[in-house]
Amino acid sequence: MRADEITEILRLPNSQELLARDVVRLAYVAKDGTPRNVPIAFTWNGSEIVMCTSKNAPKLPALRANPMVALTIDTEVHPPKILLIRGRAELEVVDGIPDEYLQINGSYEMTPEQRVEWEAEVRSLYDGMVRIVVTPTWAKLIDFETTLPSAVEELIRQRAGR
Repeated sequence: MRADEITEILRLPNSQELLARDVVRLAYVAKDGTPRNVPIAFTWNGSEIVMCTSKNAPKLPALRANPMVALTIDTEVHPPKILLIRGRAELEVVDGIPDEYLQINGSYEMTPEQRVEWEAEVRSLYDGMVRIVVTPTWAKLIDFETTLPSAVEELIRQRAGR
């Protein structure tokens, strides 16, 4: 998929709405060769999906061995909106708490007092984190209004040809 095609998809209003959500599902291949799919908080910086995790997270050895990932961001209403993204996970170990981690969790409803307590707890727990950064190499928006899953699109073409 060309970069301009990816950009066009990710700039659509429905894609922007999904990229503003709190949780993405990160799919990768575990070290034992079996698939994994984990929900993880994320932020979109305009060109990359950024996730943060603890330095001892089980997903990190797997991502180092095979950095190819698939991401899903979706809604819980009918018709669902689904943004599918593929890319390569780049890992960066950082000292302290990445700014993105604090931004990611900024969307949760907390009082100012709760926010102060939460941030103090985070800073006391982590001496560093790992930033997982994915630059999209493929993207598809499925909104069931203007776009459909590719298998359904194929069925519609077959039906029209009958």
